[in-house]
Amino acid sequence: QVQLVESGGGLVQAGGSLRLSCAASGRTSSTYTMGWSRQAPGQERELVGRIAWSGSYTWYTASVKGRFTISRDNAKNMVYLQMNSLKPEDTAVYFCTARTSLGEYWGQGTQVTVSS
Repeated sequence: QVQLVESGGGLVQAGGSLRLSCAASGRTSSTYTMGWSRQAPGQERELVGRIAWSGSYTWYTASVKGRFTISRDNAKNMVYLQMNSLKPEDTAVYFCTARTSLGEYWGQGTQVTVSS
């Protein structure tokens, strides 16, 4: 199994920045990709972005492209989501995800609130 713990959420004004961190533990050697998803109240969960564990590619949903950056530090088993130029519509609970040979895993989520 893989365990994921997010941190770094909070309240920020529109135009500001936040960096989310995700600490992975367990059988991380079985990981294919790491990602971040979010869910706003009353909305479906949305994949924000994804990075290969090897770092060979990244993908972002259109609404965050150019503003959000996913990175990882394999030595520390950490994945990050740098969020710049935040907008009120980015307000959501953000979840770290891992896609592995053992299945897909989710963290408990961290709240990001962007005030206008």
